[in-house]
Amino acid sequence: MSQDIYQPNPEFAKNATIKSMEEYHALVKKSNDDYEGFWADYANEKIDWFKPFDTVLDESNAPFVKWFDGGQLNVAHQCIDRHLDTRKNKAAIIFEGDRGDVQTITYLDLYKNVNRFANLLKEDFGVKKGDRVVIYMPMIPEATYAMLACSRIGAIHSIVFGGFSSEALKDRIADAEAKVVITADGAYRKTKPYMLKPVVDAALEGESPVKKVLVVERNHEEVTWVAGRDYSYNELIKSKSTHCKAEPMDSEDPLFLLYTSGSTGKPKGVQHNTAGYILWAQMTMEWVFDVKENDTYWCTADVGWITGHTYIVYGPLAMGATTVMFEGVITHPDAGRPWAMVENHRINQFYTAPTAIRVLHKMGEEEPSKYDLSSLKVLGTVGEPIDPPAWKWYYEEVGNSNCAIVDTYWQTETGGHVVSPLPGATPIKPACATLPLPGIMAEILDPETGEKVGEGESGYMCITRPWPAQIRGVWGDEERYKKSYFGDVQKDGKAVYFTGDGAIYGADGYITITGRTDDVINVSGHRMGTAEVEAAIKKHNNVAEVAVVGKPHELKGEGIFAYIVLKSDEGIADEIAEVKAINTIIKKEIGNIALCDDMIFVSGLPKTRSGKIMRRILRAIAKDEPITQDISTLEDPSIVAKIESMVQCKMC
Repeated sequence: MSQDIYQPNPEFAKNATIKSMEEYHALVKKSNDDYEGFWADYANEKIDWFKPFDTVLDESNAPFVKWFDGGQLNVAHQCIDRHLDTRKNKAAIIFEGDRGDVQTITYLDLYKNVNRFANLLKEDFGVKKGDRVVIYMPMIPEATYAMLACSRIGAIHSIVFGGFSSEALKDRIADAEAKVVITADGAYRKTKPYMLKPVVDAALEGESPVKKVLVVERNHEEVTWVAGRDYSYNELIKSKSTHCKAEPMDSEDPLFLLYTSGSTGKPKGVQHNTAGYILWAQMTMEWVFDVKENDTYWCTADVGWITGHTYIVYGPLAMGATTVMFEGVITHPDAGRPWAMVENHRINQFYTAPTAIRVLHKMGEEEPSKYDLSSLKVLGTVGEPIDPPAWKWYYEEVGNSNCAIVDTYWQTETGGHVVSPLPGATPIKPACATLPLPGIMAEILDPETGEKVGEGESGYMCITRPWPAQIRGVWGDEERYKKSYFGDVQKDGKAVYFTGDGAIYGADGYITITGRTDDVINVSGHRMGTAEVEAAIKKHNNVAEVAVVGKPHELKGEGIFAYIVLKSDEGIADEIAEVKAINTIIKKEIGNIALCDDMIFVSGLPKTRSGKIMRRILRAIAKDEPITQDISTLEDPSIVAKIESMVQCKMC
């Protein structure tokens, strides 16, 4: 099935932004022939400049590049003000709360709410251009208001995902030297209230740069109020004016910081700047999702992650779209929840993670057929490679074999998509990211020679020229920025951006991402990406999820250890037979070299609330090492002890 090619829907392609591969190749040629001219044309077309830029790209201090230097703009103006003449009564945000409460916020409503928020920050908290503001919020409209209010007055926001612990929050506050924290008393999850304000209180114990805390009273739970530090948003906002002048921002002024999560050591503050980021956020919304004027678009991510920044808030609003914001869990009260929302809101583009797709498939394989999903035009996946079985169910049952699936490849540091199908143009191969977007000079390179690898050869996924939305630095640490992203691969004697991922070219030039290079298992001198092994195991018809890690082996160097979640909840009648069946598939798909030395069947995997599997925890368990990570940020922290117990029992 992995070799099947799915052509674009011809009726959809007629009105698509990019209608054919001929149009795609023409754009690629234009960017190759005149790189700066390509980007200048789009910058002039898409951005409402306060002051035109003087230069397009300055590489004189690479890798610290500058885009559109001399220009001035404001991202809040780009996302709101410029739409008011034609879209003031159009829905900007449709918010659906965990309990089913729905709120429609027009562009005029958004303008007023953001301006009130901006005035509150300026007048009551003394926030000014360049100040850092940490946002620790649930998925409610006020989180969006806070982001846009910061951008309106030139403050640099840093959102910390609402599932992070007080220690994680404390570290990020300290690194950013934030003077203000915006939070909520709590929110709702599976219709039950949970608390955020106590986490902030714990994070601010001892010395802290934070002087003020603004609290949105969402669920009106009892919280502690510290006099002179804590203030109620609900009270202060009442007296604020609905007019606030947008601060002119230089193109390279910082827009936000977003700290990489879940790893060990000091958090890494990824910095994105103003003009290049908002340009690419808007362009990829138009190209990759093909959102039109009357469409309703839903990305299921959280604003605490880059996906929520670019594809819930900034991208959709910059192009004047209607974006759906969801507070709850998409499998609650049952696995029909997202499909009910698609039907109720007539959603046209749906963007989610492969993990969510697999869970929805497992919990409610027949649920999509119960709802009217005919409004859907484009389906998207984000965050990790999607396996072919999940892709097939998504395509056939959710999209009714009629919707393009855009398997988007990008990361926090790229700001937006870099490799992705175009729904009206690209012939799609399941579980394949396909081709670089026009203007993105992405290549798979040999890390030793810096040369482009050939068909069927593995290499490092790199981007060989700067692009407008790329990371501009690691906050406060220039050396870490250079070492982390430009220290591994050179092409023609010049350091290039290395994504940290491995990839392979198909015969058609399509790119398949094979996983993190630091998630490579070296078995008897053969380097294999964990994603490749996982994809093979997922072809077993009773496997719902799998995570593969390396484990020391006295003969091979490393052996393969697989944690497997089965679809059936009835247990395994014959574990030996099941293991043999899975290894038979691996042998067929990859070869004997990839056979699993250890295989354990577990009830779940340790995941963040955004659905990311924490393989570092699984590696530690496989190696019988202590777990040093903070597991409080996991969706279900108790799963770690359960897995440890099962592994210890199996090994004893």
